[in-house]
Amino acid sequence: MSTDPIVFSNRQRINWLTTIVLALLHVGAFAALFVASWRVVAATVFLYWMTTGLGISMGYHRLHTHRSYRVPRLLEYFFAVCGTLTLEGGPIFWVAMHRIHHQKSDKPGDPHSPRDGAFWAHVGWILFGERNHNNTRLMSKYTPDLAKHRFYIWLNDYHWIPMVVLAIILTALGGLPMFLWGICFRVVFGLHATWLVNSATHLWGHRRFDTRDDSRNSWWVALLTFGEGWHNNHHAHPTSARHGLAWYEFDPSWIQIKVLKFFGIAKSIHVASIAGESAAQKVA
Repeated sequence: MSTDPIVFSNRQRINWLTTIVLALLHVGAFAALFVASWRVVAATVFLYWMTTGLGISMGYHRLHTHRSYRVPRLLEYFFAVCGTLTLEGGPIFWVAMHRIHHQKSDKPGDPHSPRDGAFWAHVGWILFGERNHNNTRLMSKYTPDLAKHRFYIWLNDYHWIPMVVLAIILTALGGLPMFLWGICFRVVFGLHATWLVNSATHLWGHRRFDTRDDSRNSWWVALLTFGEGWHNNHHAHPTSARHGLAWYEFDPSWIQIKVLKFFGIAKSIHVASIAGESAAQKVA
């Protein structure tokens, strides 16, 4: 058993508030299918790119967690706000959980390893695990770099505020259909896409690198998550801003980082380059 203050592999009582909110979101996502229009679907696709693409893949993961590149502080803050719109918690919580996952990947203490069950890895750890979304003080032990900023502390404590504001704006602009698509459907789709990185890419796929965990590369998860499905590559080189290391491994987030680099916005970019089956770190 882990000696950390958070023991993730132990089942707890069901988190009723989280379960009820997720259930209502799933009902809303299903209802959205009956009020579809090109306008609301297009808005949802854009919001999915902004929240899961910029917020999670480029923000919470590659920037805030692994510091694989640098951008101006205001843009870094913007990515963090986009991340809260996925309903995956604030930046300090998300980053802390992912850093713990890398430290103890598929070992006792991993928050969401399929070795504790595929359902647990996908969503069980959210429904039955310890609730630490608002435990900023505890999560800050794993994110001292973020905890130095009052903005991140505030955003972690009140990570639900941007979502409420967005819901009000979407409802005012497009009524119930826009709310069902832009909030319910988008959030549910994004949650399952992100959870697939925790579950599917530790169960199925191929392994380019012999890492100490069960991580695998999955092309279809990569398509859903802006390149996050190249998970074995990532676990072998966690500080690399590029996850799709081969030409055929489509990595939209890496393309966007290169665009930011072209305009002089992204700097100190860490990249893993491979020759055959070997890899070496370098800085772009």
